[in-house]
Amino acid sequence: MMTTRKEFDQGLEHLHNLLIDMGTFVEKALVESMEALKSVDVSRAKQVIAKDPSLNQMEEKITEIGSKLIATQQPVAKDLRRILSAFKIASDLERMGDLSVDIAKVVLRLEGQELIKPLIDLPRMAEIVQLMTYESIQSFIQENVDLAYKMAKDDDQVDALYGQITRELYSLMMENPRNITQSSLLSFVGRYLERFGDHATNIGESVVYLVTGNRPDLNV
Repeated sequence: MMTTRKEFDQGLEHLHNLLIDMGTFVEKALVESMEALKSVDVSRAKQVIAKDPSLNQMEEKITEIGSKLIATQQPVAKDLRRILSAFKIASDLERMGDLSVDIAKVVLRLEGQELIKPLIDLPRMAEIVQLMTYESIQSFIQENVDLAYKMAKDDDQVDALYGQITRELYSLMMENPRNITQSSLLSFVGRYLERFGDHATNIGESVVYLVTGNRPDLNV
């Protein structure tokens, strides 16, 4: 039996709210993991790791609700794109949560160590990708294609910072072999943040697809 339009709209609203909750969760996880890194706070890092299953549950709920809507309503055109976009955005947000966990795991490996240098560019990268996460969700809420395309420009900044960080850490490795292990770990963090930005850009692509029916590649 098909659902009524009212029930369908309520289901879409539930998807909408869950995606907003996921975006808020991911932003907070990123902030917490980076704060843990800056002070090598193992306890804080463990909290990020412990909370990750909650994000997975939100993604599973989105899949469940969206699949039920497709089965009962058989949506077409933009209604269908809205559900398919929700699936894709939820998947990207879940991966972003995993990347925050990866940063927290680096903190665990740094336990008992002093950082070889004050962190400047990595927190700057994190600030940009946090803003990208927020704006990507706002672009979805508002169906704002211009904001979605902004992701690509923001991601260029992230890529530039990642290149700068990689070069600096390589120099530190060359100066003192004792720096190699920690420099490698910090380089991993840069890579995680760079991938974080890619996923935010993917969300922008999903918004463009939702609004226009075309899926551009904003990562080029």
